[in-house]
Amino acid sequence: MKRYQSNPRRTAGQPAAMRAAVSFTLSALAAWSYTPAHAQASANAAADGALAPVVVSASRFPNDPAFPPVAATVITAEQIREAGIDNANEAIRKLGGVYGRQSSAGPNDFPLDLRGFGSNGDQNMVVLVDGVRISENELTTPLLSSIPIETIERIEIVRGGSSVLYGSGATGGTIQIITKRPQANAGHGSVVAEVGTDGQRAGRAFVARGWDNMSIDASYAKAHNDGWRDNTKSNQENFSTTVQWFASDWRFGLRANIARADYGLAGGLSLAQFNANPRQAKTPFDYGSYDNDSITAFLERRFGAFDVAAELSHREKIARANYASTATTLQTNVRNTQFSPRIRHVLEAGPIKNELIAGIDLAEWNLNTVASYGNSDAAQRSKAFYLRDEIEFDKNARIAAGVRREIFTQSSVSGVYGMNSGVNAWDLQASYALVPSLRAFAKTGQSYRLATADENGFNGLPTGQILKPQVSHDLEIGATWGSVDRQLTAKWFRHRVRDEIYYDPTGGAFGFGANSNLDPTKHQGVELEGKLRVTEAVTVSATYQHVEAKFTEGVNAGKELALVPRNMLSTRVNWKSGSQSADAGLRWVDSQRYGSDFSNTCAARIPSYTTLDARYAIRVNAWEFALTGTNLAGRDYYSQAFSCQGSIYPENGRAVKFTARYDF
Repeated sequence: MKRYQSNPRRTAGQPAAMRAAVSFTLSALAAWSYTPAHAQASANAAADGALAPVVVSASRFPNDPAFPPVAATVITAEQIREAGIDNANEAIRKLGGVYGRQSSAGPNDFPLDLRGFGSNGDQNMVVLVDGVRISENELTTPLLSSIPIETIERIEIVRGGSSVLYGSGATGGTIQIITKRPQANAGHGSVVAEVGTDGQRAGRAFVARGWDNMSIDASYAKAHNDGWRDNTKSNQENFSTTVQWFASDWRFGLRANIARADYGLAGGLSLAQFNANPRQAKTPFDYGSYDNDSITAFLERRFGAFDVAAELSHREKIARANYASTATTLQTNVRNTQFSPRIRHVLEAGPIKNELIAGIDLAEWNLNTVASYGNSDAAQRSKAFYLRDEIEFDKNARIAAGVRREIFTQSSVSGVYGMNSGVNAWDLQASYALVPSLRAFAKTGQSYRLATADENGFNGLPTGQILKPQVSHDLEIGATWGSVDRQLTAKWFRHRVRDEIYYDPTGGAFGFGANSNLDPTKHQGVELEGKLRVTEAVTVSATYQHVEAKFTEGVNAGKELALVPRNMLSTRVNWKSGSQSADAGLRWVDSQRYGSDFSNTCAARIPSYTTLDARYAIRVNAWEFALTGTNLAGRDYYSQAFSCQGSIYPENGRAVKFTARYDF
């Protein structure tokens, strides 16, 4: 139907920009067709089943082997492929054990939640791509599905307060997407086609070519899905290209990303409607779309014991929504520029090794909203300086300390509100190897979050006032044990939060709800993560999280926060033998409070649920054929509901897809 088509205003120049970018990239790659041979795909490199070493970069630099972050979760490109996953958001949920709930707008980008922050989980973690922040300064989910899956080298998940290095919103942790680095004098690529239930059709292509000191890669993806629910049809199109120049001690590059999507908005159901038919649409004629374009320049340079790095990124996003159900329209225009230079010095003195990092984060963000019910605008400027030092003693003990100071200005261009202020973060970490296979660690610190423009624009406060920064005092202790074939990590954590920024359904001048600074809250729990290689062919893994998120003061003292399941368990089994592989995952999520139930008076809870997904694949020379299924039990369930037994957004039912892939 016509309402699913792209907005006509896109044809004025934005698709032309995509065509020009594609044309430029294909022209640059044309020379590859004249080379005498092509490198084989790297997927066979680990055919013997050994786990390859993975270098993580939680220090905002490619990590020195002496300073790997303790207890980070790393998802590799091989794991993503073997699970049959085609977008980063799904990989983070299924392989990283991160909780996600059904999106109420847009395809594939589920809101994510580290450590029980409910409907504002996305705003309490930071998502980055190669060091560039893509977490939105508005109440929307980062567009992880727009990142070409073929370009991802690994995904790093670091749970817990990380504001010293990453600033606002990093209380729950950080998710870093690391893309593949160039290979000199090598070329490779792949073509993927998928077809599945609910009208799913998708195609992807990736190609990369490296020369002595230059490389270029390009990725294109297009997907269509009729949707499991009525009025959830979606179309998505992404293009990405990177050009890099490099030598042994430096790297410089330019990256461009273009993403387009349009989708239906089915709306939330009542419990009676869900029980009668979870596939129906409450709003059969509502729809939305977005255009998201970004360009990034990045530089890395080594000078002896010093490393210097920087990224300069500019992003523009246009999001549109047409709500026929309420006769309203909305368009938001976002412009964001970031510049993040930093320097690292590594010093060795006998058995002692020291890593010192200093950096600056500069950001400028503008939002313009045009709506049928009124227009608005907002701006934020911020500048931050951070310093972090880590010392390793004889490879057994490590201690690290860091501080950050951020100065920010939040304002409405029309003068409705404005504020200049500052906020601090700090942390202190230590770890000790009791024996070579067992390391204990502890961390304490302060993290923070600034209110988004959406939150300040609807806060229920007197004119001219905005929400206070959210500040969390964080504590974490734990231990890691194991080797390449068996690993176990256990953590206990606590976040004591003051002025937590959240939508209070009872707030506002007239009690109809508003974004508010809540009374003090506490998020406390346990995390377990394990992996075991049973045989050369079979590996099993599991993640478990227990969270108690409650008010500690005020009228709701002792009451649970909404939309936070107390327990979550994920298990996976992977089998790989010769040309065949199989992967299966089981996920259980506990019951949780409905979104508006701050007083815990709703007699019902969102029910617990269990899902099963699986994949089987076989390789035939350069071809791979796979069959993948999700929610194989066909369970009707939901994880997103904003009122007591109402405003329910059902999760997708059973889906099966067939994939054919050719590597060259």
